[in-house]
Amino acid sequence: MNKEYTPTIGIEVHVEVLSNTKIFSHSINGYSDSVNTNVNIIDLGYPGVLPRVNKEVVHKALKAALALNCSINKKMHFDRKCYYYPDLPKGYQITQNETPIGFNGRLKIDDDRYIDIEEMHIEEDTCKSIHVNGKTLLNYNRSGVPLIEIVSKPVIKSSDEAVKYLESLRELLLYLEVSDCKIEEGSMRADVNVSVSKTEVLGTKCEVKNIGSISNVKTAIEEEIHRQINILEQGGKIVPETRRFDSKTNTTVSMRKKEVGNDYRYIPDADIPYVILDDSYIESVKKSLVMLPNERRKIYKENEISDVNIDKLINNKPLSDFLDKFIDKNINLKIASNILLGDISSYLNKTGQKITNTYLENKFIDIVNSLNEGKMSSKNFKEIINDCLEKEDTLENILKENNISLVSNEDDLLIIINKVLEENKNSVNDYKNGKDNAFKYLMGMVMKETKGSANPVVVNNLLKDLLSKDVN
Repeated sequence: MNKEYTPTIGIEVHVEVLSNTKIFSHSINGYSDSVNTNVNIIDLGYPGVLPRVNKEVVHKALKAALALNCSINKKMHFDRKCYYYPDLPKGYQITQNETPIGFNGRLKIDDDRYIDIEEMHIEEDTCKSIHVNGKTLLNYNRSGVPLIEIVSKPVIKSSDEAVKYLESLRELLLYLEVSDCKIEEGSMRADVNVSVSKTEVLGTKCEVKNIGSISNVKTAIEEEIHRQINILEQGGKIVPETRRFDSKTNTTVSMRKKEVGNDYRYIPDADIPYVILDDSYIESVKKSLVMLPNERRKIYKENEISDVNIDKLINNKPLSDFLDKFIDKNINLKIASNILLGDISSYLNKTGQKITNTYLENKFIDIVNSLNEGKMSSKNFKEIINDCLEKEDTLENILKENNISLVSNEDDLLIIINKVLEENKNSVNDYKNGKDNAFKYLMGMVMKETKGSANPVVVNNLLKDLLSKDVN
């Protein structure tokens, strides 16, 4: 990319809201069901029908707006966006023009980087166009499916920032359970507006619509930047237009030129009353929000959980939700995360169980503390993990039933440790020369010699003491 040009990017994201029914009718919200089975006269805009706002959709939209740090429009109305297109059965789309539910928000994408949100509004989806053999077929199951549209301000400076923004947005909406965000199924779709300029004055923007994956958003932005710079470098002029991304050629293709202004003839929908959100309701929704990913990351980092494990936990919401129950319980969260992502995840994957359907919660603190204090080894935990998750019994009783106890007698352990040191003099010398891995090796050999029955905390202390004397 020519570094003389600065790109400016804004992104509009359409997200289908999880709900049982559509936004303005009682039709099932089931786009993937048999074609044209979830549609009724309200979805099709028959004369005289009256739409009714789905309360669940407003509730979830409010959650998203609050989580995006938006100001809230407490008095909202819906508008008719009038235009003709085959996928719009009524000849207008019900949306929010002047009173979006949220505005002036922001989303954190890095430690010190936020993307500003222009607005977030509620609207209905169009029906799905399917192009086959030169013909266009329409699936009305999607007509009236609830959407939220989240519009960023034109502050994104690169394709990489765009990717971080979309990944952060997707993560947040998944944690809020607002949407399933299945981009491959179209429940999260992105339009990008791209311009380039050598000065602080923004260039002419072009829109690339309905990009079907986050990776394709990155490619589309890079290709559009490249295309626009080439035109300008050759003395040409950027024409404002709507384009699409061709994933086969990895290029953007012109669809239609933009007119001076789109006249959608917005008018308030007289059939839908104003929606009033009072302060007590907004506050109750705010208090109901789960701990969001960025806040969890901060807490995990403070508790010395590795970056790799933090990413794994954030990407596995059920495990993250489980761990969050113990944040204020004064346990070693690093050990807790290790066993959740290790042996416990392995068990859940093998059995197909959900962690909430096990008996782990009532003994999890004891398990972590026993591992932390050396009262139980990781090998011991592997041996009893089935009992820990399948039995309501206490950890103490499970250990007794399996005849598990750790050797903590120092005299007995010193005999074994000295034997290991005598047989592994090269590793002892490596330790003297500052090689930390040598200690881990010697520790492992002692545990192997005791068949995992030695108290690891006692062994650790004795081994360090002997080696320090040897070094001195």
